[in-house]
Order: sequence, then structure tokens, then C-alpha cells
Amino acid sequence: MASRYLRPLICVMAIVGAISPSLSAQWPPYSAAGAPRTPDGKPNLGTPAPRTADGKPDFSGIWENFRSEGQDNAGGASRPVNAAFFDGAPPSLIGLFRDIGSGVTGGLPLQPWAADIVKTRMAENSKDNPDAHCLPLGFMQLHTHPDPRKMVQTPNLIVIMYEANYGLRQIFLDGRPLPSGDPQPWWYGYSIGKWDGDTLVMETSHFRDGGWLDVNGNPFTDALKLTERFRRVNYGTLEIAITVDDPKAYTNPWTVTVTQRLMPDAELIEFICLENEKDAQRFVGK
Repeated sequence: MASRYLRPLICVMAIVGAISPSLSAQWPPYSAAGAPRTPDGKPNLGTPAPRTADGKPDFSGIWENFRSEGQDNAGGASRPVNAAFFDGAPPSLIGLFRDIGSGVTGGLPLQPWAADIVKTRMAENSKDNPDAHCLPLGFMQLHTHPDPRKMVQTPNLIVIMYEANYGLRQIFLDGRPLPSGDPQPWWYGYSIGKWDGDTLVMETSHFRDGGWLDVNGNPFTDALKLTERFRRVNYGTLEIAITVDDPKAYTNPWTVTVTQRLMPDAELIEFICLENEKDAQRFVGK
């Protein structure tokens, strides 16, 4: 198993991390053509966001979940940039692992059954989290995972490639509606997008039932309607406001905003999660 960072996989009394490959296994550094740069040659991330030929903001690039120094989205002590630690880790790993979960202060508006299932999932050490079995991650895990993601934008389609578990999403911008009737449910759902000024509004529906929204086990169901509002603040900063509307699992819709930072002159790593996977056989729960 390979990953850019140590990443949490859940087992009894410990977190099994996947070790980063050696630098020789990565694409060599390559300076991106056309990137704005400071006099010393470093990328200038504070310049205006680039635009496509039709004048729309261009979201293309490789992005990482960003948490500034001194900021802790989960309400705990300050952590370094991109420090991700899991609350169930033993003391020796606290500070290395933390997942910001949903990012909502004060907890989520869970339906009673959903609150119970979160307690069960956490009591079982999150052993059934899809991420721990090399399956597609839930949406909040996708947005907050320390592994980067690459966006490729065309006038009619945006493709998002997630390094984590080699995930892939397609967001259609060609004017088609979301599927009607009873289409086959998908892990990532069906996604369409439209422009609201300089903000790209993505709508996604028809998810598989029984999903994990985040590493903490907050659920989503086949009733989930997800809205994501992407805004490129400047060359190096991407803001995403995510609204979860799932009346089966939550008493009302809720919204959280995450910030991602451009990784210029970088490239994704091939991450085949099941390669040499030996963790799942050791997972223990109730």
C-alpha cells in the first residue's frame, strides 16, 4: 500500500499507516509552465485566479486540504499544517493523526437512529469504514483527506482524481439534468454543475445507501442531495462550501466550508490501496 502521507486505517488499539514510497517512486519535480512566480522562482499563490478561454475561473490543478498553523478544525489543540490524527489513536500517535470529521462545531443534527449508528461505528473502532477496506471514501473524507486531489476542467466536464484509494469523479457541465427515476446508485453519486457568477455549483444525488460520510461514522443514505460550491479565491486557494441535505439521516440540512491549497510543480502518486493489504484481517470490533 502506498500513500503520500501516513494515513489512518482502523484496527484494534492502533492505527495502521500506509508508508510513503521513496522519492524515486514519484514523478520528478517539474516547474509548471505559466505559473506566476516570485523573483526567487517560487510560485506566487496570492495572485488572481486563472481563467479559461470563456472567462470562467479555472479550477485545474492539484489541491491539498489546508489547515493553517494554529488552526484546528475539530476544536482541539493547535496542529501543524495538514496534521491529521484520529481521535481513537493511542497517546503515542496523538499529534500525528487527526481527522477533522465533518468540521461542524457542536455536532451534527442527527436523527436518533443515525446518532445510534455513529456510536456503534465508533465503538467498533470504525473497522467497517470503507477507507479501511480500500473502498471509495465518503464525501467529507474526500474533502478533508490529507492525500491530494487533481482537478481537470473542460467547458463541459470537470474530472476530479483523488489520490486516496484512486477515487474518480465526473461533474458534467453540459446542461444535462440529474438522472430521474431509479438509476443504479453510485458510490460517488451522479454530479452536474452550473455557474453562479464565479462560483461553480455542483449538485450530486443517487448515492448508495448506508454510506460513511466521514471517518467518525456519520452516515448518509440514498436520500442524500449534496451541493458543493467551489470558489477559487486566488491562484493558490480554493474554498468549497458543502451542504448535506439528507432527511433520512439528519433533522435539517447543514453546511460546512473547507479550504484547499494549490500544490504547484507537483503530481499525484499512483495509490493502489489493495496492493499488499494485510490490515483488514486484524480489525477487531464488538
